Amino acid sequence: MSLVPSRDGMMTELKTHLQATLKGVKSITTTRGEMTVMVERDSIVKTLEFLREDSQCRFETLVDLCGADYPTEAERFEVVYHMLSMRLNQRIRIKVRTDEMTPVPSVVKVFPVANWYERETFDMYGVIFSDHPDMRRILTDYGFEGYPLRKDFPLTGRVQVRYDEAQKRVINEPVKLVQEYRNFDFLSPWEGMQAVIPGDEKAGGSK
Repeated sequence: MSLVPSRDGMMTELKTHLQATLKGVKSITTTRGEMTVMVERDSIVKTLEFLREDSQCRFETLVDLCGADYPTEAERFEVVYHMLSMRLNQRIRIKVRTDEMTPVPSVVKVFPVANWYERETFDMYGVIFSDHPDMRRILTDYGFEGYPLRKDFPLTGRVQVRYDEAQKRVINEPVKLVQEYRNFDFLSPWEGMQAVIPGDEKAGGSK
C-alpha cells in the first residue's frame, strides 16, 4: 500500500484547510485537478501572504497574473493569480472581481514579480491597482486610447503610432486594413486548385 497521498487526497486536504483558516473566501471549486479560489477583492493581499507563508500551502511562486472580461456582468473583470508550491508540488488559482472604476489592491509588496503583470493587466483591460509603484502602460504605444483585450474594444477606427523618417518625428495616423488585393467571392473553398471537384460550380464545364 502506497504511503504517498493521492492528488485528489491532497486537493481535498488543501480545500478543507483553506475553508477553515483562510478569510475572505467566496467559493472554492476543483475542476480537472485544478483548484480555483474566489476571494473578496480587498482581502487579496492577505490571501496571497497566507498562501505563501502557511506551512500547509507554501505557494511561494506567483507564476502569472492576468485579466478576463465579462462585459455583461456588473463586476465585469476578473483578476486571476496563478500560484505554484514547489515544496508541495501543487498549483492554485486565485480570482477576484472588480468593475471599471474600483481598484484592486496591488500585491507587488508580497510578490515583486507582480509589478509588470499588473501593469499589463491595466494596459490591456483598464483594471487599476491601488498602491502600485508605477501604474502606467507597458505594451501599447504613447498616447494609446482604450484597452485592447476588452470584449467591446473596436477593431477599426483607432490610430497607430510610428516614427516618420521624412518628418523626423513620431506621428499618429489612422489604422488602415488593406484588402484590395484579395477578391472574396466565397464561391469555392478550393479556389486555386487544379483538380476538378464534383459539385464545384467553378469547375468550368463539369456536370
